[in-house]
Amino acid sequence: MKLIYTLLGLTVLLLIWSAISPYEYFTWFLEVLPAIIGVLVLIITFNRFRFTNFVYVLVFFHCAILIIGGHYTYAEVPLFDWIQDALNQTRNNYDKVGHFAQGFVPAMIARELLIRKQVVNTTKWLNFIVVCIAMAISVTYEFIEWAVSLGTGEGGDSFLGTQGYIWDTQSDMLYATIGAILALVIFGKYHSSQIKAMETKN
Repeated sequence: MKLIYTLLGLTVLLLIWSAISPYEYFTWFLEVLPAIIGVLVLIITFNRFRFTNFVYVLVFFHCAILIIGGHYTYAEVPLFDWIQDALNQTRNNYDKVGHFAQGFVPAMIARELLIRKQVVNTTKWLNFIVVCIAMAISVTYEFIEWAVSLGTGEGGDSFLGTQGYIWDTQSDMLYATIGAILALVIFGKYHSSQIKAMETKN
């Protein structure tokens, strides 16, 4: 519990920092809203379904990525401006970190739900379904970005964050898919051990 309270406290502090003189408040609100909704859902459902500490740590890092992006906008994060100059890149690629996490973290969340709720019992189908869920989340987010951009005009440009790259939407979904696959490959066994340890403890 101490770890969870610490992560929640750090998230709140990050959110407060992010809300102080952000690049633009409308974009800030749009970028941090998924983090706020996600944290509220986890708080509301905590007594009915508690995830492994591993998943809560991943969620914290995902929230941090969203909150930092909200403060600066994804196209203006200073560290990635420096990386852009140092590596002679054509754009600030912080948004790709966000979309990679958008696949990586939801994949672990979906994996834990499917395993512990005994929805899927075979590893091959589990991995396939988890990646499909992560891809569906990524596609849905792109739909939301598109709708906001159409509905707000120039006000939604910073939220859309294409930076003139015509394949931005497609590459966002690709990064999310890669994130989901790598999450399963790198952390699948470790995640299973964490789930088993939690079930044994309970």
